[in-house]
Amino acid sequence: MSLNVGFILFPNLTQLDFTGPLQVLHRLPNSTTHILAKTRDAVPSDCGLGLMPTASFAEAPQLDIICIPGGFGVVGAMQDDETIGFVARQAPGAKYVTSVCTGAFVLGRAGLLQGKRATTHWAYTGLLPMVGATHEPGRVVRDGNVITAGGVTSGIDFGLTLLAEIAGPELAQAVQLGIEYDPAPPFDSGHPSRASAAVQAMVGGRYETARGAYRKVLGG
Repeated sequence: MSLNVGFILFPNLTQLDFTGPLQVLHRLPNSTTHILAKTRDAVPSDCGLGLMPTASFAEAPQLDIICIPGGFGVVGAMQDDETIGFVARQAPGAKYVTSVCTGAFVLGRAGLLQGKRATTHWAYTGLLPMVGATHEPGRVVRDGNVITAGGVTSGIDFGLTLLAEIAGPELAQAVQLGIEYDPAPPFDSGHPSRASAAVQAMVGGRYETARGAYRKVLGG
């Protein structure tokens, strides 16, 4: 049985939220990858990289796997009826409904996180109750057929987790080896629990402003 894997694009998404799991899941056997947006026009990412959809929402088949990336463009995506409507219509027929980073809030706006355990980027976990979800710490969190991943690089972990479930752990490990996913970061500051106060202060203001925009859209 062939699987339709769909990634949803919107302006100013974080490209690694999309390209990380894409690099893993495009190797899923017997699958077709669909890169979807409102139109086939290039979609700008938040780092200036343009991303080309393979089809518009109107051209999309029923998806078996839906993946929503995150990024600062999520505020706009949450307010876009066409994007939210597409996700809401596709979800009932999908085997897996997934997100990376703040893409969880697009799922939430589509009504797909009510009563679910979920995760997102560490700076936004406190907002998950605003879309009916309960935060569960973890790089990858599953509740039923809903799978959410933490911030940005967690998307690779998510991709390997889902690949292992569908096609087996041996293939997932082979893909991990093929992409040399063997993290050994030069600093141990990838989570607030380990980052120094000075490092946290460098990013804190940016995220506080962003959370304010989320609260405004979500009504809090």
